[in-house]
This record gives sequence, structure tokens and C-alpha cells, in this order.
Amino acid sequence: MKALKDILYKVTINAVVGTTGVSISAINFDSRKIDDGHLFVAIRGLVADGHDFIGKAIKNGAVGVVCEKLPENLIDGVTYVEVDNSNKALAIIASNFHENPSENLRLVGVTGTNGKTTVASLLYQLFKKAGYKVGLLSTVKIMIDETEYAATHTTPDSLTINECLSKMNIAGVEFCFMEVSSHGIHQYRTEGLRFEGGIFTNLSHDHLDYHKTFAEYRDVKKRFFDGLSGKSFALSNVDDKNGLVMLQNTKARKYTYALKQYADYKSQILENQFGGLLLKVNDSEVWTKLVGNFNAYNILAIYATAELLGLEKVEILRLISDLESVSGRFQYIISDEKITAIVDYAHTPDALKNVLGTINSIRTKNEELITVVGCGGDRDKTKRPKMGHIATALSTKVIFTSDNPRSENPGEILKDIESGVEPQNFKKALTIEDRKQAIKAACQMAQPNDIILIAGKGHETYQEVKGQRYDFDDFKIVQEFLKQLQK
Repeated sequence: MKALKDILYKVTINAVVGTTGVSISAINFDSRKIDDGHLFVAIRGLVADGHDFIGKAIKNGAVGVVCEKLPENLIDGVTYVEVDNSNKALAIIASNFHENPSENLRLVGVTGTNGKTTVASLLYQLFKKAGYKVGLLSTVKIMIDETEYAATHTTPDSLTINECLSKMNIAGVEFCFMEVSSHGIHQYRTEGLRFEGGIFTNLSHDHLDYHKTFAEYRDVKKRFFDGLSGKSFALSNVDDKNGLVMLQNTKARKYTYALKQYADYKSQILENQFGGLLLKVNDSEVWTKLVGNFNAYNILAIYATAELLGLEKVEILRLISDLESVSGRFQYIISDEKITAIVDYAHTPDALKNVLGTINSIRTKNEELITVVGCGGDRDKTKRPKMGHIATALSTKVIFTSDNPRSENPGEILKDIESGVEPQNFKKALTIEDRKQAIKAACQMAQPNDIILIAGKGHETYQEVKGQRYDFDDFKIVQEFLKQLQK
């Protein structure tokens, strides 16, 4: 139990009706989860407005309400707190309620369009191998030292974040690595957290269904770095044209990394093959099991972060050589028939271009590169033709298929993708709406030494159709079909 006045510390308040001395046993922004002694925070969402459920929350036992507009009918015995932004207030209140757990951790946030999951997950893996207790908040999973929890969002809501960080405090976790999405920043989910460092990976076309313009998307990412303190570090990829933009107004200590530009941390690819990469990082060589140019950037970001957090250079290089690839990120198998199947989360034009570029830089060109790809429904439609163009331009054969159609008609999504295919590439492409059948067809088309890329879903173990999630794991499915070919 916490007094309401204590958990309102640092919240900008416009008005209070009632006493702030009331005791709060829990916080919720879902009126259905409210019970006796709870504080209800009314959030204006994209689908529903929490202000419409204030009455229900009080009926369920709420003794306090945080809102952006006071209701017309005020109930005696309930304390109302009016704020400018309920999302921002919720994050600060959640942090206060859990006694500001981020202050007891060395918390590092990773933001950018591509690479967030890989960088955060590999940092978790590296620091675990170095002998530390470590936490991870990622798209793939949440880890509290050795204990794994399912992840539902790239950046969880602020209540979940602070609950997890509090559990990390109890477990004795020292370092935590967290993906910070543009949605999470825009909705103030990370407000009130103390970050020791921030990493910028890159910026490309994504989430324009939400942010509307690329400039807005970029500026939201930048806001994360603007909020870092002078005691933090900001590490940015300056090969990306937005890398220096992220550092413009930050109070944090500024560091850069790059493969092409002058930077504090520099890397050069010496060898690139399906078995891994040989890199020169600053003045030292290191072998990593990860593959591709994009992973050279990820490894460099990991190296720099580990050094900025105090690990010795020689130890970092040793640990990097032992890192395993992240689930659904250039995850591959080679069948007995020497067919290579790669599963990757590439769901943006830039990510797909990077993965296909990596494969083309490694392959001999004597084999076919068969790409299976789709686009998610209820998401940015403008990237769909670009995905179709890139897939057919950089592959020898392409099968367009369903991804997570959600509430949209899969056939309409596929038409959007097909519209980006240039006339000279028409013969390369076919469309099979059923994703399982598309993967099966790719396996049947493949000959020895051919390469199959299954892009878009990566680590996901489901397919979302009309509000329902069905079991679907690209990696398991392609494994099964390749085994059938062996019989």
C-alpha cells in the first residue's frame, strides 16, 4: 500500500478533488482489472477512451482516478487527479509505486527501426556469459535473470515495465537491456525511468501508419536521446544519416560507431560467409557466428556498449566470439540436400534489402534465391509496394504470401505488394495466399545448394487473422518440409 500523495511525486497536476492521503493497493488503466483500493488511470487510446470507463472503475472499487478531464458527476470518497497527459502520469506513478526500480539498475535502451532486438538480446547474452545477473525487455521475450516471461509488445506498458524492473531489483539484477520503440516513446511508456545509456541503430521506412510522416517518426526517436541525463551515454550509428540528429540536443556523453564514416568505434568486415563474420573492431580482429553487414553494425554497437559499461576489451572480444544468433534473426538450417533455409524478421523495406543483400554477397550466383514474403495487415500500407519491388529485384524467385493479415483481406494486401513489382520482374513472382503452402512450394522448387529466405515473421510463433492467433512458426514449418524432401 502506498499513499496517493507519495506516488504522485513529479507528476504535473492541474487539479485535485478529494484527499491525496488515501492508500493505493494497485494501479490499473483497464477498468476490468480494477479492485478495491486501486487507482484507475484513464488513458485515451486509439480504439477506446478510458474516461468513458471511470464510472465502471469506481464501481469495481477504485478509490482514486487520474484523468485528463474531470467527470461531470464526482463521487464522494473518491479522489480525482486531473493531469495534462495520463500516459505520462501513469509512467511516473508506476515508477514511484515500485520505488523507482530503474535507479537500482544499469539500464540501457536500444532504439531504431532495425536491430533493436538483436542488440538488446545479444547484450543480455554477453553480460550473462560475463557472469552478471541481467535483465532483458524485448520483442522476443522478457528475461529476469534466468526466468523467462512472454513479451506482448516491443516496449511494454509502463506498469509492466516497472513491475519487471522491480522484480529485477529483488532478483539482484545489475544490468538491464531494453528495446525502446517509437510507440513506447510517443506514449511516454519510458517516462520516469533512469537510463544509463541509449543506443541508436538506424532509421528507415516503418510505422508511418502511426506516425504519419518520416520526420515525426525520426523526432519521436530523437526524444529518447533528448531525455537522457548528463550521467548517461548516447551511442549512435553515424553511417545512418539520422545518427548525428539523435545526438544534437542530448545532455548525455556522445559516442559514435560506423563501418564507413569516421567514428569513436569503427569496424571492417574481413570475411562474410554463412558460417559467420570475421571483423576488425578498432584495432582487434574477432570472429562471430552472426552473419551479414547488418550484424557487423550490431556487433559493433554491442562492443561499444560493453566497453562503455566497463568491461575489458579482451574480455568483450572473447565473449562476442561465443554469442549465438537471436531467434528469428537470420536463423538458418541446411538440409541433407544442401538447401539453405533462412528465417528472418525482416518486415520493413530496409531490413528486407539488407538481408537479401547479405545473402547475395555470400552466394555464388549459381544457385537460386527463393524469397517467401508478405506484409502485415492494419499497418503502414505505403511500404507494401516497396517490399514487392525489393523482393523481386534481389531474388531469383519470389512467392508473395500472407503474413499477419489481422482485420484486412489478405488478397488486398497481396495486391498492394504486387503493385511494386517492375515489368521485367513479373516472371519471377507468384502469389500463394496460404503461408504454409507458400513455404511448402518454396521447398519443392528448391534444388541442391539453393537458398530459401522466409521473411517477415521471424521469431513469431503465431499468425493473426481476424482477431484470432493461430499457431504458426516459420522455422518449424520449413524444417518439416525440408525433412519430407529427404524421404
